[in-house]
Amino acid sequence: MRLPLFFVLTTVMIDAMGIGLIMPIMPNLLLEVQGGSLADAAIWGGILSTAFAVMQFLFSPVLGSLSDAVGRRPVLLVSLFVMALDYLVMALAGSLWLLLLGRIIGGTTAATHATAGAYIADISNPTEKAANFGLLGAAFGIGFVLGPLTGGLLGEIDTRAPFYAAAALAGLNFALGWFVMHETVTDDNRRAFDWRRANPFGAFRTIGRIPGIKALLWVYFLYSVAIYVYPAIWPYFTAERFGWQPQMIGASLAVYGICSALVQGGLLRYMVRWFGERGSVIWGQVFDFVAFGILAVIVSGNLALALIPIAALGALVQPALQGLMSRTVADNQQGELQGVMTAVHALSVVISPLMMTAVFAQFSDPETSHYLPGAPFLLALALMMIGCLVLLRSRSSVT
Repeated sequence: MRLPLFFVLTTVMIDAMGIGLIMPIMPNLLLEVQGGSLADAAIWGGILSTAFAVMQFLFSPVLGSLSDAVGRRPVLLVSLFVMALDYLVMALAGSLWLLLLGRIIGGTTAATHATAGAYIADISNPTEKAANFGLLGAAFGIGFVLGPLTGGLLGEIDTRAPFYAAAALAGLNFALGWFVMHETVTDDNRRAFDWRRANPFGAFRTIGRIPGIKALLWVYFLYSVAIYVYPAIWPYFTAERFGWQPQMIGASLAVYGICSALVQGGLLRYMVRWFGERGSVIWGQVFDFVAFGILAVIVSGNLALALIPIAALGALVQPALQGLMSRTVADNQQGELQGVMTAVHALSVVISPLMMTAVFAQFSDPETSHYLPGAPFLLALALMMIGCLVLLRSRSSVT
């Protein structure tokens, strides 16, 4: 069991590393491919990210349901294989349209995280689910830290080098999985594939009929939109408010990633033991309330750095909520649930940056009558509070 679990955690870490590897060089790559200005590159960068998120929203439930029918192993291995090809396409691409095609294909087959979550649900006892989902979160956090650091170093050598590195990592992990990954879907928890419930809208409808799950999905959606305030505006907010340079911005994100990994990989296990999954979600939201409220009004960069460990305690929410929902659905719906959750997250990635950057632009404009660069954190705080109220009013009997 240890090698397959290591493979699954490594898959999630490499998934996060692959994203982070290419982030530092995307502006230069887009300028290299199309020329023009940095503003033009930013527009195309947004188009590529949105295309990936939209395809992930549409197809994650399909692949989640498929993993309930044919198994976790084939879906996970095919996703890794296509991921490696996707990075190679982007490494060799000489046009924007080829880059866009690569992102569309990558988003369509982005089942690694959802299928990894379903595998964790398969091998975990009900009382261990949240803690083991925390290990997934920790693996993602480690990848989030290592990816940008490695990508920045490789990008100094060549613009395309990070893509080759990401392709090599995905390919090596595919080879490891081929030999060590065993199937956890058996006749006891297998469910026939059905297009009517595999598309995102049908999957939402089917999962939503389970008592208590619809409220929890709303909590997860509101949390995902709120927490995306960090990647959406952190570089702009810290540059505007504190005058930070890219090196300091990158270092602060790395510290946040390390603290989040420690919370999800270590502290969460004890929080669930003391307060249960529902209580851990609420405590994580409380820490987010504090962090968002302070970040909205502070003017000291040193205070923002000191606040990072408190903000990272909000990382309790996602794995605890994931464990709560996983215990609510049947064993033969774990892949479907993880696909729906991935689709919900993808939808939040489409919505949140548009909202948060628009609010930041409005309240940081030199001509605005109400200068408050931290205003997006107030919006995030309001969304998180609504989610907490929904959770407190939900009827789920799982604690």
